[in-house]
Amino acid sequence: MKKVLLIIFVFAIIKSTQGQDSTLLKMVNNSLDSSKQREYVLTTFKGSNVINLETVEQPGKNVLQFMMMHRFGRLNEGAYNFFGLDNAVLRLGLTYGLTSRIAITIGRSSLDKALDGAVKFKIFRQSSDGKIPISMSGYVSLVYPTIKYSDKPYLLPKYRPIYTTQLLIARKINEKLSLLLVPSYIHFNIVEKANDKNDIYALGTGGRYKLSKRMSIIGEYDFLPTGQIHKAATYNSFSSGLEMETGGHVFQLVFTNSQGMTAPYYLSKTDGRWGNGDIYFGFNISRDFNFRKR
Repeated sequence: MKKVLLIIFVFAIIKSTQGQDSTLLKMVNNSLDSSKQREYVLTTFKGSNVINLETVEQPGKNVLQFMMMHRFGRLNEGAYNFFGLDNAVLRLGLTYGLTSRIAITIGRSSLDKALDGAVKFKIFRQSSDGKIPISMSGYVSLVYPTIKYSDKPYLLPKYRPIYTTQLLIARKINEKLSLLLVPSYIHFNIVEKANDKNDIYALGTGGRYKLSKRMSIIGEYDFLPTGQIHKAATYNSFSSGLEMETGGHVFQLVFTNSQGMTAPYYLSKTDGRWGNGDIYFGFNISRDFNFRKR
């Protein structure tokens, strides 16, 4: 209240002393500027995923997001399998914004009949004044494959959970270009080979370039350092696609060499190679439902 009265008083003095020095007016402007709240950069990415990688975006408080991720078979399966369209894997997920900074996710994939759960939380956001140059979020997930293995009787329930921790670092370079960096840590309770590592480290990168108000090019590359997994056919995941916003939905058409759509799979279990035609065509589609009170 005192601050408001002071501003009114200063304006009254300025009006009664027209023609005097403009110092008082500058003081008022500075006072008003200092009371403004910091503004943050919005829509660094349009959706909560670049393609497979999580972004710093998430549903707001009391907003429920439905996500469908779909991957057909490999293009090199030939005409008999309609170039992969006869085969497919699917993931369905629900993400709910508990607060403006914390969101929780549950999902289920047909690949390995895996259940997944996750928490994403905003650490800080890029500001429009440049004082905070990046946005950063944390992402912690658990994947639990439920598929029955007749040849793996040792795979008891306690060995099945796979844990992933990721740091999501993003910057909106300008109105068209946004970039993402994702250092990742994965822990397997049990591994396939004795010389495989239980603790896996990987680095994901992603980007989005706007072609128009509702259409963008998207892409990501996930680097898995060698010496951690000794399966012969394990490759870095590379995905690209086209993103469209259509009446409240975010729709992505994608091409990728990774059939898995949760972090342990696309980061450490990618067995497709682009040069061999091991390319999966698919799509992601998401929709938000607002449960905020009017």
